Amino acid sequence: MTERATQRPKDFVKPAHWSSEPAPAPVPPKNEPDPRGLSPTRYGDWEQNGIAIDF
Repeated sequence: MTERATQRPKDFVKPAHWSSEPAPAPVPPKNEPDPRGLSPTRYGDWEQNGIAIDF
């Protein structure tokens, strides 16, 4: 069994766009009414030309 690497190689250079700060907290979704009816992200179905479709 191969041991898991726990440290980066000595020649590793951190890219300039990497930061050591934690990821920002997620923003809660806006609770806006759906102008076309039921929200497909809540109910799981999309309606197109009167037909409910699932992805």
